[in-house]
Amino acid sequence: MSYTQAQSRRLDATFAALADPTRRAILARLASGEASVNDLAKPFKMSQPAISKHLKVLENAGLISKGLDKQRRPRRIEAAPLKVANEWIESYRQFWEVRYEHLDTLLEEMKIEAKRKSKRKEKKK
Repeated sequence: MSYTQAQSRRLDATFAALADPTRRAILARLASGEASVNDLAKPFKMSQPAISKHLKVLENAGLISKGLDKQRRPRRIEAAPLKVANEWIESYRQFWEVRYEHLDTLLEEMKIEAKRKSKRKEKKK
C-alpha cells in the first residue's frame, strides 16, 4: 500500500499520539462515549493542564474532536485516523502471514523428507 506524504505525516502523528499510555487510556475512555476534560482527568494522577496537553496531541493527530457544548467542551473519539493506522498494520500482517504460511509449508516438507531419510537408513541396516 502506497501513501502520499500527507498520509504518511498523518500516520506518523497517529502513531506518535498512540505511543503514550495516558493518551491510549484517554482514547479507551472515549470509546465508551464523549467526556469532558475534567471527566478524562479524574483517573489520572496529573494536573488538568497536563491532561489538556495530551488532549491537544490527540486533537492534532485527528484522533479526537471537541463537541459543540462550549461550557463542558466534551471530547469524542474520531475513527478515521485509527482506521488508516489499522489498514497500514493490516497490510503488514497479511505480508507476514503469507511468509509464515510459506515457512510452515517448508518445515512440513523438511519433516517429511527427514522421515523418508530415516526410513531409508533403517532399511539399510
